[in-house]
Amino acid sequence: MPKICVIGTGNWGMNHVRTLNELHSLGGIVELDDEKRNHVRKQFPEIEIFDSVKNAFTHGFNGFTVATPPESHYEIGKLILEAGFPVLIEKPMTLDVEESKQLVELADRKGLPLMVGHVLLFHPAIRKIKSMIQEGKIGNLQYLYSNRLNLGRVRTEENVFWSFAPHDISIFQYFVEKTPTDIFANGSSFISDNIPDTTIMMMEYPDNITGHIFVSWLHPFKEHRLVVIGSKGMITFVDSEEGKPLKYHNKSVKLENGKPQYSDGNEEIISYENTMPLTNELSYFIDCTTGKLPQISDGNNGVEVLQILQKASKQIGA
Repeated sequence: MPKICVIGTGNWGMNHVRTLNELHSLGGIVELDDEKRNHVRKQFPEIEIFDSVKNAFTHGFNGFTVATPPESHYEIGKLILEAGFPVLIEKPMTLDVEESKQLVELADRKGLPLMVGHVLLFHPAIRKIKSMIQEGKIGNLQYLYSNRLNLGRVRTEENVFWSFAPHDISIFQYFVEKTPTDIFANGSSFISDNIPDTTIMMMEYPDNITGHIFVSWLHPFKEHRLVVIGSKGMITFVDSEEGKPLKYHNKSVKLENGKPQYSDGNEEIISYENTMPLTNELSYFIDCTTGKLPQISDGNNGVEVLQILQKASKQIGA
């Protein structure tokens, strides 16, 4: 079984550690902070713990995951790729498009797998929606929207758009498989100056496909809702509701002789696998360390999401 080394033991880094351990693929951990390193050593006494990335390179690991603060992603990712190892970097890939492109070029030159941690692309419901679109279940894709709303967790260094929206942008790109032709975005700051707490972004794609993403951490209740509308039907997925329902709605509207004709059929509950997205993502990365290059959430996908984030951020003023 390939062995993976995790860099960073913050909240999400520890999720990597625990999941890889469950998959019997946790090989090592890198943590620069002495106190955190000692704490992790007590939890995982059988796992090798390192105080630098370079010290981990000579211990026979098959790949690395990077779950450190985003401003460190470029330097750490570059170091790993130059040393000849596959890497999964948490989102955002970097904080600069050009730096992300450099990592993609480096990975391509060395023939190494480079993945970005857009974990919702490995959610079984999202994968199911993708297959339904490909199978023509909803006809031609027309419109999609996502609401990712909650009360908190408010951050004072990172705005809500960079915190929440990458998930949904990656999903939209996964479904549409095209680059937006236009992006419109605005946001409002209420708690800290120049740190938006709520944002709305519209994206226009080729073939008359439109989408919007609404994110907020100033909302009275939690809602994670995704709606996908096509010419023959509609799909809804509510990740924030009990049971996380995925539904197909046999509903559509079309013009006949200049008049709208409504088809209002039944709803259908769509079953999907009960698996954890992070487990699926890390299992996929483990497979990639054995030789195949990623087709889902690869470096190019990371660059694409970052380009959209930066274009929208200029309009939001964040």
